[in-house]
Amino acid sequence: MPETMHLTPADVRDDPARLNARLETLYRVGRVLAHSLDFNETLRELLVVLSEGVQLDSGMVALFDPDTESLRVSSALGADAARAEAVIYRADEGIISAVRRENRAIVLARVRDDSRFLDRLGLYDQDRPFIGVPIRYGSTAIGVLAAQPPYSDVDVLAGHSHFMEMVASLVGQTVRLALGVEQERKRLTEERDQLRRTVRGQFGFSNIVGHTVEMKRVFEQVRQVAKWNTTVLLRGETGTGKELIASAIHFNSPRAQGTFVKLNCAALPENLLESELFGHEKGAFTGAMTLRKGRFELADGGSLFLDEIGEISPAFQAKLLRVLQEGEFERIGGTRTLRVDVRVIAATHRDLESLVAEGKFREDLYYRLAVMPIQLPALRERVEDIPEIARFLVERLSKAQGRPISLTDSGIRLLMHHDWPGNVRELENCLERAAVMSETGVIDREAVEQAGIVERVARPRPAQNVARADLDDPELDERERVIAALEQAGWVQAKAARLLGMTPRQIAYRIQTLDIKVRQI
Repeated sequence: MPETMHLTPADVRDDPARLNARLETLYRVGRVLAHSLDFNETLRELLVVLSEGVQLDSGMVALFDPDTESLRVSSALGADAARAEAVIYRADEGIISAVRRENRAIVLARVRDDSRFLDRLGLYDQDRPFIGVPIRYGSTAIGVLAAQPPYSDVDVLAGHSHFMEMVASLVGQTVRLALGVEQERKRLTEERDQLRRTVRGQFGFSNIVGHTVEMKRVFEQVRQVAKWNTTVLLRGETGTGKELIASAIHFNSPRAQGTFVKLNCAALPENLLESELFGHEKGAFTGAMTLRKGRFELADGGSLFLDEIGEISPAFQAKLLRVLQEGEFERIGGTRTLRVDVRVIAATHRDLESLVAEGKFREDLYYRLAVMPIQLPALRERVEDIPEIARFLVERLSKAQGRPISLTDSGIRLLMHHDWPGNVRELENCLERAAVMSETGVIDREAVEQAGIVERVARPRPAQNVARADLDDPELDERERVIAALEQAGWVQAKAARLLGMTPRQIAYRIQTLDIKVRQI
């Protein structure tokens, strides 16, 4: 008998019992391939079915790896997974590679008669037949299905060979699907990793600008607290970057792969705030058409940033305290207690200690929130950081507007002589206005002045006998100084502007941004 038998479907002459067994096995193969989600587990189950159904033993599936141009064993019946997956056939070696290379079935009446047979798995009976058939993706052989039938009868081998080709065709479709799923998984993984790199770049420590002593202290506190699950209370004036710090804490913590959920507590009335945080059941109230998960559920495994925590009512404070203490709550209209694992980062510009003393804020909630307080300094307390912050913001504006934008030294000097009651947010808005107004993209002193910023020290000596000492008092903040000038000028804005060395348009802007109510006299 020749080394290799070339059989065609016309050679298939088999008894009805074997044909029925093959049909039943083919049905089982289809079910296995259709119902398993784990590709390697699918292949193992397939080989078991072939052995039990039609006695095709020592089954093996090897798939072609285009990166190494070799066949790698994916599954082998009788060998553990680690041992099987360690076996590789180069493109030019062994009977397995010959099947893929020639893209046709190879049938051996007896294994030991073919010198190409390597038996690297050590599974095969040297005196039994062997069948290897290509697994195709379209017309291309992408792998090999191999097994040993029990008999060397020509008719039996032809039947088994034809049957294995049908099975290999089904496996090819499964491989095609698995490859598509794997490619999609890799694409999504790459997108996820890219998104994480982008997010970490956006919310990393490098985006928190500042080298003053005050900011170095904040950086160190943030780096330390990010490592743990400790509740954090961020304190500071509006516009000092509390949300940015909260993001940095989350994205540099072990919870970075979890969700970062944000909620401004001052933006919602109490009834909506409860629904937003705890969710509601379908039909819990008018308009609750479906079940809705709250922010605590959405943040499970991640972090929840509660901004303006000092604005919530005493009644709601009790509900929030329970979640912080026990990690438990019920949705509105629900009876089932839900448990969550959420790190809370709270923020406020309010004096919580005074609110506690006045009975407006629960003392137990205060201590639950203030486990790790971080005080963010106002911009006027770190004037030395203004040039670096301004250049950082200008670079971001340049990218947003798609054109080069620069900031001159004269513009920076004027920025450093402003009190910035709105802090970094006000600085950012000012630079954006200046950039919009600049045709050339150069933000100089004039552009900064057009954005409404004036040098606080540039005041002429008052011509009238007014209380100049009050206006020059270093203890006065910007708002108090403007109000004092308005009072001295009888609330005539043009006259108050002269006292402060401003233009009428500039003092009108200051009155608006400082929320000063103008008296009518």
